[in-house]
Amino acid sequence: MFKLRCLLKTLSVSLLIFMVGCKSTYEIKPFSKDTIPLKPNYQNKSSWVVLPSDTTKLEADVFYIYPTLATSDKDLRWNIPITDSIQNAKIINTAVRFQASAWETSGKMYIPIYRQAHLRAYFKFEKGGKEALTLAYTDVKSAFEYYLKHYNHGRPIILASHSQGSTHTGLLLKDFFDDKPLQKQLVAAYIPGIGFKKDEFKTIKLMTEPNETGGFVSWNTYKRNHLPKSYEKWYKGKVATNPITWDATIHTKKEDHKGFLYSNGKLYKNALKIEVIDGIIWTTLPKFPHRLFALFKKNYHVGDINLFWTNIQQNSELRVKSWLEKHKN
Repeated sequence: MFKLRCLLKTLSVSLLIFMVGCKSTYEIKPFSKDTIPLKPNYQNKSSWVVLPSDTTKLEADVFYIYPTLATSDKDLRWNIPITDSIQNAKIINTAVRFQASAWETSGKMYIPIYRQAHLRAYFKFEKGGKEALTLAYTDVKSAFEYYLKHYNHGRPIILASHSQGSTHTGLLLKDFFDDKPLQKQLVAAYIPGIGFKKDEFKTIKLMTEPNETGGFVSWNTYKRNHLPKSYEKWYKGKVATNPITWDATIHTKKEDHKGFLYSNGKLYKNALKIEVIDGIIWTTLPKFPHRLFALFKKNYHVGDINLFWTNIQQNSELRVKSWLEKHKN
């Protein structure tokens, strides 16, 4: 397992600033074991936001971990109970709808509810944030262990996540896959929204071809020609997978873009083109209704997945097909 003090070394600063307008001077209460929410029991279906139906015939599994959704500066909790109906609605209406859905045609979907750390955990890492993130990962790890024991049955696995979810998925890769027998079942790990190094793992390699399997991909998205203030510290030298072509292509054309899933539920094809630079992805302003409202937005962190929704969907299906062909018999 990663040492949690290393979280800040691998965590992309995009997570810290994607909530434009949120305070970095959060009011805080000391982290206390007395206020920790009840631990989830993953034997209970109520501890999962999504479990596959018995009729699902897909040959692979998808284990998805959602991003930070607790962001209000009025919410003084370090970790969110899995019984919080408001947060659970956010999981379904945002994370599942606009992110996890990209993988639903590739495998049976498993999405645990975990005691996510509040966004302040990243701003106040040494004042309770470390403990909050540790607690959140214990849930993710517990859910994955339950999944392996009761649901997986040796099937190929896709790991998918975003932002805080990718922090935890990076730990899952270290704890369960990296240089371990389970890596044979890994189709791919899609872990955007975090800054990962190319050599982040011992044996799990960065994938540089669209049909490659057994490795990981990651990216962070910004407006064209914008470098965040912390670029040199947090992004330069980090992985920037092309989430449209999935290869070494630096510049894409609009016709390469297969679909942006917008908040109205519609897909917009040929909506953008990107440039891959050292550590981040630059995108043009996507074509979608009322796009002028996004004219001055420079950080596209919240769109890391749904901006490239159809490209991700098609690529995930391709990697599953490739994995199954390699492992026939």
